[in-house]
Amino acid sequence: MSCPVLLDNKAKPKSMSRAKQWTGEVENLYRFQQAGYRDEQEYRQVQQVEIDRWPDSGFVKKLQRRDNTFYYYNRKRECEDREVNKVKVYAY
Repeated sequence: MSCPVLLDNKAKPKSMSRAKQWTGEVENLYRFQQAGYRDEQEYRQVQQVEIDRWPDSGFVKKLQRRDNTFYYYNRKRECEDREVNKVKVYAY
C-alpha cells in the first residue's frame, strides 16, 4: 500500500522538524542532504534514477549531485551524534 501523496512527484513538504536521535531513516536523510537534496523524494524527482543501496544495511550507497558529481558512502553509519540535530525531517 502506498501513500497517494508520495506518488505525486510535485508534492511539497507541509512541515519540517529536526531529528532528535539517530535512526536508519535519519542516516539516509543525512546522506541525501549532504548531496544537496531535501530527501529521497526530491532526489527521485530530479535525477530519475534508481538509488544504489548497501544490501546489508539498506543505507544509501551512491548519490549523484546536481552538478553531476557523485558522493559515495560507507556501509556503516556516517551521521555522527553531533550531526543528528542538523538533519531536517520533512512531513508531507
